[in-house]
Amino acid sequence: MDYNKELEIEFINRLKDVIKELPSICEDFFISIGQTTSVKTRLGYAYDLRLFFDFLGENVKAFRDKNILDIEAKDLEKITYKEIDRFLDYVSYHETESTTKLGKTTSVSRINNENGKARKLSAIRRMFHYFYKVGEIQSNPAELVETPKIHQKNIIYLDKEEVEMLLDAVETGTKLTKSQQAYHNYTKTRDFAIICLLLGTGMRVSECVGINIEDVDFYTKGIKILRKGGNESIVYFGDEVYDALSKYFDEREEIEACEGHEDALFLSMQRKRISTRTVQNLVKKYAKIATPLKNISPHKLRSTYGTALYEKTEDIYLVADALGHADINTTKKHYAKMHEQRRKQAALVTKLREDK
Repeated sequence: MDYNKELEIEFINRLKDVIKELPSICEDFFISIGQTTSVKTRLGYAYDLRLFFDFLGENVKAFRDKNILDIEAKDLEKITYKEIDRFLDYVSYHETESTTKLGKTTSVSRINNENGKARKLSAIRRMFHYFYKVGEIQSNPAELVETPKIHQKNIIYLDKEEVEMLLDAVETGTKLTKSQQAYHNYTKTRDFAIICLLLGTGMRVSECVGINIEDVDFYTKGIKILRKGGNESIVYFGDEVYDALSKYFDEREEIEACEGHEDALFLSMQRKRISTRTVQNLVKKYAKIATPLKNISPHKLRSTYGTALYEKTEDIYLVADALGHADINTTKKHYAKMHEQRRKQAALVTKLREDK
């Protein structure tokens, strides 16, 4: 089965499990948004709503003696916008209990910034909107809650010299610990190809790990990927990525993958399709050597590509298309500062009067 289809089925099964922990009325809500949202989005909503109902049971008098599973739509009318505000304040920092595979219970601290709070409010608003729309509640308190203000962060990316240092760190393995160097000889060709691919195409790490061998066309220098949201797209790569991928393909042909992972392009040391966590860890490992003062992740390599492309082309629409942004405003939001700097430079180009 296709990797992305397997991943979708995994998300569907996880969603079903979480829905079982929510009030039974929520099943209708999730069915109603099934055609307009991805399963990953719905799973995120389910986690957020589970936390919300847990909060109500522990902190709101009207729900303390009520089993979460037995909550009915009419009970939602007991929730005011103040309770939702209190919930958003609660998730700024809270602790949850987690049970390990060995049965040991541990306490996990969780912090949510304004982005995390906004996502949770979005899930709550969507649920209230549904029950209000179908007439099962007479008011919608979630609409009265102010959306947390999202502060735009400066884009963190690597400059040309830092990119070179990162690639050198992958190729040479210098400054790695002894235990890391022991594995480096086995993984450096793969790691170099992955980092070149992320830097040279701006693809997401989830798109990278989903690549199959047959998705790469060296003749056209294109790779078929599945974008966020489920749309297929072709991304193109340059000569440096071509060389890195070619060397890895030669190595990959000699590796016998585990059953079920034969089609995967990038493999782990266990000869299975590489995971997003492994890619995240390997990027951080080499970036810590090359740029110790910057917290570089695969997403920052994506920002590096987007920044370089915008600086060379000054075409925000091209950047949006290359990064796979469905909405141009997403690109403008992230590259607003650079966009403004370009506009300021434009103001200096034309002189109204020649110098006397």
